[in-house]
Amino acid sequence: MPNPTDPKILETSNGLIAGFRTVFGNHPGFRPAHAKGILLSGSFTPSATAKELSTAPHFNAPTTPIWVRYSNSTGIPNIPDFDGNADPRGMAIRFILGEHKHTDIISHSIDAFPTRTGEEFIGFLKAVAESGPDAAHPTPIEQFLGANPAALAFVTAPKPAPSSYARQRYFAVNAFKLVDASGKGTFIRYRLLPDLGIDTLDEASLKDKDPDFLQQELGARLKSGPFTFKLLAQVAEEGDVTDDVTIRWPESRKLVELGSVKVEAILEDNAKEQKQIIFDPIPRVAGVEPSADPLLEIRAGVYVIGGKQRRAA
Repeated sequence: MPNPTDPKILETSNGLIAGFRTVFGNHPGFRPAHAKGILLSGSFTPSATAKELSTAPHFNAPTTPIWVRYSNSTGIPNIPDFDGNADPRGMAIRFILGEHKHTDIISHSIDAFPTRTGEEFIGFLKAVAESGPDAAHPTPIEQFLGANPAALAFVTAPKPAPSSYARQRYFAVNAFKLVDASGKGTFIRYRLLPDLGIDTLDEASLKDKDPDFLQQELGARLKSGPFTFKLLAQVAEEGDVTDDVTIRWPESRKLVELGSVKVEAILEDNAKEQKQIIFDPIPRVAGVEPSADPLLEIRAGVYVIGGKQRRAA
């Protein structure tokens, strides 16, 4: 995964990392966002539709080994699983295509994102940091949310805690283009739908939960066997915006199934492997292309810079 070379992307990526650390604290060896997580292994089996839409190797091989990381929001490594700030949850998938060859999907548990650009997200984090209990009203974050409807919608959207990472729905909010053998492109957004069904907990149910109940639940669940998700693609229609993550497509858009994600086991040396792995928001594989969404390069910059700092800690 290459380092950013564009000076503006480099500046913005470093600004975001600094902003996360201002809000959540500096925790060497951990991610600046989604710091608490667990890494698992499994496999992906593509559908016939996936092979028709894309020449990508993981959409055409019989099966592909994968690693999956589930995580809690914030950059706080020990945030309790029952804490409301731990939502949205994350699910990142690495498709292992060969030695030092892979492509990833990164998703979270709400079909929304607060800002279109990295610079706007820095403004969001700055407003949060400056809105402590003694801040005068309207606080900086109240002013920011008042001026940014997408951020307000993201912050106020319901985000109930799941009973299990295996029973949560996830959305990869950036758009991508699948390219078939003839060169035809189809813009899509990925979704992950649990075959076990969606199940969330109310506040009363969370009161007696252990701070690590979601990770503990995965360990207990996997003793009975693997669990699966459907990898879906929401397909854009003519005129749908593909370069603005804050603009969602109508729910009437077609959903097609790209395959089955099977989660089988918790990785050994989990903390070590989590420290090393750097997920990549940009596909970097034939058959899947990034959209013109400006957040993709910024997210990639944050991931690789933060990842190298994490490895060096």
